[in-house]
Amino acid sequence: MKRTFITALAAVALSLSLYTPASATPNTHHRPAHCEFTPTPENPAARPVRVPRATAKSHGTVDITIRTNYGTLQLELNRDNAPCAVHNLLHLARADFYDHSQCWRLTNSARLGVLQCGDIYRAEEGGPGYKFKDEVTGKETYPRGTIAMGNQGPGTNGSEWFIVHSFANISPVYTVLGHVTRGLDVLDRIVAAGISPDGATDGAPKRPVVIKDVRVRD
Repeated sequence: MKRTFITALAAVALSLSLYTPASATPNTHHRPAHCEFTPTPENPAARPVRVPRATAKSHGTVDITIRTNYGTLQLELNRDNAPCAVHNLLHLARADFYDHSQCWRLTNSARLGVLQCGDIYRAEEGGPGYKFKDEVTGKETYPRGTIAMGNQGPGTNGSEWFIVHSFANISPVYTVLGHVTRGLDVLDRIVAAGISPDGATDGAPKRPVVIKDVRVRD
């Protein structure tokens, strides 16, 4: 009788040791995102850079710092909204793709107020040698401080992005990466310097805007 009771207790102990409460199981809800980066032989990379890996983190935020000749911008990127776009920008930043490049376009009209950056040669020219799809819901808005992908049509994202310095009354077709957390005054100084030629509301910044570097704040 005693031996049978001990054996039963041992069996219960073993079953308890094999039981894993739900709170202790690995969190598989945020699975890595699958990204498709398609090479563009017709538009080769403006600077040496590899195509990013196809898997990306799909949850959480990451901070980046953009140093310019006007001052420093600090931004928070959100992987929940756009895992592939955030993954791409971090990849290019770590490859020094943006270092010593210019922001070629500045707009300041009643409809659109953005600073466009990320192209190496000139506005709309000089990308990474590949493209990827949009990550939009159709409900995107672009308030002051938003950073979003720029492109030349659906599914043509590459290295180009823009930051809204005032407002952007545009269709919700541009992937939102995140927002400026510090440095909106830097954007204000860029806008105050004007657009070339005098009186224009869309063109090159009158005083060139140079990106010294983009750094990921891990």
